[in-house]
Amino acid sequence: VQLQASGGGLVQPGGSLRLSCVASGLTLDLVAIGWFRQAPGKEREGVLCISSSNSTTYYSESVEGRFTISRDNAKNTVSLQMNSLKHEDTAVYGCGTDRSDHCAGGKQYKYWGQGTQVTVSS
Repeated sequence: VQLQASGGGLVQPGGSLRLSCVASGLTLDLVAIGWFRQAPGKEREGVLCISSSNSTTYYSESVEGRFTISRDNAKNTVSLQMNSLKHEDTAVYGCGTDRSDHCAGGKQYKYWGQGTQVTVSS
């Protein structure tokens, strides 16, 4: 199982980015997929997760109302839409799964891959 996050970049405060999580060796619509992030000098933080039944769990109150998660089963991807970005959203974002159908702790996953850098700066 391999997961790869992509779509990061430099964006101004208030802007938007859409990250994608692509999997190989795994059919994403059968499992819960979570997004996490790690800012420089800080611990990894769970962001949000989508279960196999498409229920969303938010692990960070700071992103509620701004971030959404969705699936594209045809492309075997899970996307993270980030709107109204703030400086404090700057971090490396990654995706992971425990190959379970439900969302759990949010920070640590059995399978996770290389993240993508998101920098919010004017």
